[in-house]
This record gives sequence, C-alpha cells and structure tokens, in this order.
Amino acid sequence: MPTPPIRQRATGRVTLADVALAAGVSPITVSRALRGERAVAPELVERVQAAAAKLGYVPDPAARALASHRSTHVAVLIPMLSNELFVTLLEAVQTSMRRAGYQTLIGVTHYDPGEEEQLLREQLMHRPAGLLVTGFDHTEATQALMARSGVPCVHLMENSPDEGVYSVGFSQSDAAADLTRHLIARGKRRIAFAAVQMDPRTLQRQAGWRAVMQAEGLFDPTLEWMNPAPSSMALGGLMFGQIMGQTPPIDAIFFCNDDLAQGALLAANRMQVAVPQRVAIVGFNDLRGSDLMLPPLTTVHTPLDRIGEEGAAMLLKLMRHEAVPERCIDVGYTVVVRQST
Repeated sequence: MPTPPIRQRATGRVTLADVALAAGVSPITVSRALRGERAVAPELVERVQAAAAKLGYVPDPAARALASHRSTHVAVLIPMLSNELFVTLLEAVQTSMRRAGYQTLIGVTHYDPGEEEQLLREQLMHRPAGLLVTGFDHTEATQALMARSGVPCVHLMENSPDEGVYSVGFSQSDAAADLTRHLIARGKRRIAFAAVQMDPRTLQRQAGWRAVMQAEGLFDPTLEWMNPAPSSMALGGLMFGQIMGQTPPIDAIFFCNDDLAQGALLAANRMQVAVPQRVAIVGFNDLRGSDLMLPPLTTVHTPLDRIGEEGAAMLLKLMRHEAVPERCIDVGYTVVVRQST
C-alpha cells in the first residue's frame, strides 16, 4: 500500500494523524492500537504498528497527558548519581515504573535542600503523576510545594510514623547501633566514627553509634571524625591515615559508608597495618566489592532493591487511588560480619 504524503507539524514531528493516514484508519484507532487495547482487531494493530515504525512515530507524552488528564511520568529526587547506593535504588524504581507504563523524571539534589526545592518546582511544572523523594530533610518551601501540589508522594530510605506520610526505609540509627555493639562484642573500646557529607542519614548513623558508646561509658568527642567533603575511596584512605595517628590509639573505625571503608582497607594494606588485629574497620550499605576487599569488609547490608520496588509499588497504589495497607514499610537491615572485624 503506497504511503500517503505526510502532513508534519512545523516542528517536523510525525503526528498521530500521519500514522492514521498511512494505516488507513482513524486517529482514535491508532491511539487505541498503540496503547494495546483489546477492542482493536489484530490486523488493524499490525497495520498501525507497521505504519508507526515506517514513519518513525514517537508518542508525545505531553499531548497524551493533556488528552487523558493523566501524566505518564513520575518525578524522582535523589542526592547523587555518582553514588552506587542511589544508582541501585533508581534502577529498581525505574524497572517497576516502566513495567506499569510510567517513565521516571530524575532530579539530582547533590544533598542540597535548596537545589532540591528548585528541582521540585521545575518538575511540578510537568505535572507528574507521582513523586519519590529521598528522606525528610526538606526546606519549608519544599514541604509546602509537596503538600499543595496534590501529587502523591513516597519518601525513600527513611521512615516516619506521621499521619498522611508514606515511606519505605529502615532505621539508620538502629543499624549503626547494632554495628557498634558488634565491635564492642569483639573487644573494641576506642571506636572512632568517621563520616563525610553530613547528610541526614549520616547524622542518624552517628547518633546510633554515639548512643551505644555513651551507654557503655566509651564515648569521647575526640573519636568523632567529621568531614563535609563528598565521599570517596581516596578520602577514606586519607582519613584512615589521620585517625591512626590519634592518641590514645584507636582500635576500631566505623566509617559511615562502604566507599570510605574500602579506601581505608587499601590504605591499611599500603601502610602495612594489620586488620583487624591492629584496628578493626567497618562500613555501611554493603556496596559492590566490599566482600572482595582484603580482608573482606564487615558492614550493614541495606536492601536497596526492595526499597525501590516497595516505594514504587506504594506510589502506584496512591496514583491509582487504591488502598495502601501500610503507610510506613520498614525493610530492615542486616549486619554482615566479615574478616575486617
């Protein structure tokens, strides 16, 4: 069947009407066929798909949203894309959302509440169907924007028992407390806490470590090593060298995340410092490669895939106006004991 001349918009974009003309059907039939509605005869679906492929037709999500009064994308705000932690989380979210017919609009806040506020303003202009945000550290303006937008929202990585708040995460402070108790059970007393970035979840881990140290009569302010710089393996190695020069000597170091701890283990090997005989080292989040370090790293395993999947599932229910059995899902954590302690 010869292809009729295409009536493109001024932008050159192939339209739904162009596909309808090429397939010899109405625009509404094209729309229904491409959405996979069963009411369209298989032979018509085949003709529409062939015409769309030949013309290079790509649906316009903005037009579809205006026509159906329903957005097809979900806004996701995460602190960093350079951190494997959030890449894993984002992959789980995106997989779940694509399966349900939604696309993700990603915003990277760089741990800056002000930048998060601006990103949220920009994303709300696109009228997202839902919103996934990291934690609860938001400016008053951001909180007001979320509340007034009417867009369903789910918070990831942390939990809140507050009425009307939906969240999927775990207790950062409880996990840190359990890891600290593990070190004490290993006979460690001078346990340093090394942290960077000073984001809310890092501070919650610090609070868990400090509570146990105080309860055991082991707390000393000089054991806290806090650096506002971004996290990296190189910084972990640098901090390890600094901490090992402290007196009285340190016999364990709790790094707030695994990339710092991995850098510390590499530095220990270079400096010929025996781990765990001279000093024990632990991390947090059980990132890729931690089990391959020399020695393998003791850490806290956090189920990032499940957080992403459960958060996406909860948001889908909210967007569909379905009942949400649990507003606050605690996915838990596991202290993974390896040879670094």
